[in-house]
Amino acid sequence: MQFVSALPIYLQIIQDIKQRIVSGEWQPKMRVPPVRELSVSLGVNPNTAQRALAELEREGLLRTERTSGRFITDDEELIGRVRGEMAEAYADEFLLRMSKIGFRQGETLKFLKQNNERGETK
Repeated sequence: MQFVSALPIYLQIIQDIKQRIVSGEWQPKMRVPPVRELSVSLGVNPNTAQRALAELEREGLLRTERTSGRFITDDEELIGRVRGEMAEAYADEFLLRMSKIGFRQGETLKFLKQNNERGETK
């Protein structure tokens, strides 16, 4: 994972894990790697990884079983809600960037349609 300096690392880890969950890469009820293992794989301090996992637990996406570790929630409705929130944030960011380079909403929609059609023919 590549980190950017504009955002705290623990928030970037949270976003990465959320993306893994909503995309299905990390399935409901799956065991999450332990803090030390996760911190080594990400190249971060264990306290940073712990902070991210604790926040995800607070949000309900993770749960802890005392002797077994942390697991992904099996609350499909919550996962769907988080997926929708992430999609909305990505769309807002995309639209803002497009407007900054002079695209109006109609032009952006036309661009997306054309770009999608090119992708389908490849």
